[in-house]
This record gives sequence, structure tokens and C-alpha cells, in this order.
Amino acid sequence: MIERDDELFEAELRKLTPAPPPPELMARLAAALPQPATLSPQPPWWLLLRWLAPVAAGAALVAALLFWWSTAPDRQPHVKPVTASLKTAPKADEIEIDRQLVALFDAVAQLPNGQPVRFRCREWADEVVLRDPARGIVIERRTPRLEVVPIRFETY
Repeated sequence: MIERDDELFEAELRKLTPAPPPPELMARLAAALPQPATLSPQPPWWLLLRWLAPVAAGAALVAALLFWWSTAPDRQPHVKPVTASLKTAPKADEIEIDRQLVALFDAVAQLPNGQPVRFRCREWADEVVLRDPARGIVIERRTPRLEVVPIRFETY
């Protein structure tokens, strides 16, 4: 019986129209709203520059990290190259492909207008191992990879 009363009450409420708010309240609310700042007209190339600046900063960051990664002394391979020439190509019976997450971090940059931009960076180590057990040959290749993804900067 209570559910029926609630349904009747809600039906009556739907039929009602709300009263307009008092003009004093509307005036106070309008005064409390922040006034939009008058922006000077910007040339069309400025909009393009606003988008290209973070992309260029990210590309420069990726290029610098890749250059640093390839020239770091502890990253150089310590395996001597095979000097003997093979008469036939090795037959890879066992192939392993591995991908390891080495590091995950966020980077924050600032645009020329002061707006912050956030990037999620992931360092990966991709590894491929080929084995030819008949000849006893093992070929290993480990390659670093960096992913840089721009993400929205949350403000609270």
C-alpha cells in the first residue's frame, strides 16, 4: 500500500510546474558568475602553434632519450660477432619473443602560455631469441623502446 501512495504522490508532483526563482536570487547569482575575459583576436597560425608546441616537445624528448639510450656505455652488447661465414642459413627451430616493461613514469611539461601538458612514458625492452640446436647457434637481439603518450592533465 505504501508503494501505491508513493506512485500517486510522484504522479501529482509531475503535474506541478515549478515557480520561477525570485529576481533577487537571480541577480545575486548573475553577480557571482565570473565575467568572461576579453580575448584579443589571435592570428590563425597561433592555434596551429598551440598544438605543435607539445608535439614538438614530445618528439624532442623521445629523440633525446633514444640518443641517450643508444650511446650509454652499459647498453653496448658484450657479445663477439660471429666471423665464420655460414654456407647455409641457420634454421631457427626455437623462437622466443619477449617484451618487458622496464620503467613507467609521467612527465609534465609547460606550454609557452603556461598551460601544463602531461605525458605517460613507458620504457620497454623487446627481446627476440632464435635457436638452431642442430648447429648450436643462438642469436639474441634485445632492443629498447620508448612510448610517449600525451594524456589529459587532471585538475581538481
